Amino acid sequence: MSLSRRKFLGRSVAGATALASIPAIVSSCVSGRNSSGKSSLLSKGDTVLFQGDSITDAGREKEKELPNTARSFGTGYALLAASSLLNNAPELDLTIYNRGISGNKVFQLRDRWKKDCIDLNPDLLSILIGVNDYWHFRQDRYDGTAEVYENDYRALLQDTKKQLPEVKLVICEPFSVPGTSAVDESWAEPMGQYRAAAKKMSEEFDAIWIPFQSVFDEAVKYAPATYWTGDGVHPSMAGAQLMAEAWLKAIE
Repeated sequence: MSLSRRKFLGRSVAGATALASIPAIVSSCVSGRNSSGKSSLLSKGDTVLFQGDSITDAGREKEKELPNTARSFGTGYALLAASSLLNNAPELDLTIYNRGISGNKVFQLRDRWKKDCIDLNPDLLSILIGVNDYWHFRQDRYDGTAEVYENDYRALLQDTKKQLPEVKLVICEPFSVPGTSAVDESWAEPMGQYRAAAKKMSEEFDAIWIPFQSVFDEAVKYAPATYWTGDGVHPSMAGAQLMAEAWLKAIE
């Protein structure tokens, strides 16, 4: 067998092993709310909204921004999670939107919140935000700090609950994966402050918490960091599937 053939087979086996391990990774990090496989958070006719930055955006089209439409969801975890919800619970007749926008920080969510959240009147609102609040600060493109992030996040959620008092919240942990093209170990301590702030918000607002950092930390035990995310922030296909399954498990 040629060396290139052996390398190909080795990589194929490693990839298959990592993908087969996704349920184990998710189960070790995320506790579902029940064992039925159906979401206890959702009722017939509910609207679900995914919000965030480029990780949620994932290249979606932004002209029509239609619900339940693949092109309006991009190619990331939001598409995969929404597709599973629609497939697994057709009887609920859910309306699902993705309104993530690449590059956003918390204050930029708030700037567009009426159009991209309040007017959609979601019953379940999922937010993944924070990596740009740190990354742009790190690059001297933004002067916000972890404290600013926390204060802005709290103000956003307070305003949301004031206008949508019955909305159910899902807060996703911002994450970074070292050993990749953009992220090294120097990210760990400062990003930890943002993760702690997001966790604090989930507790203050009684939100479902999605521990994405823990999920990726576990995933790198099965395959290299770059298998799950090339730059340490934006997931690969496998990383997007991992995120979607973690999200779905958390809202069960």
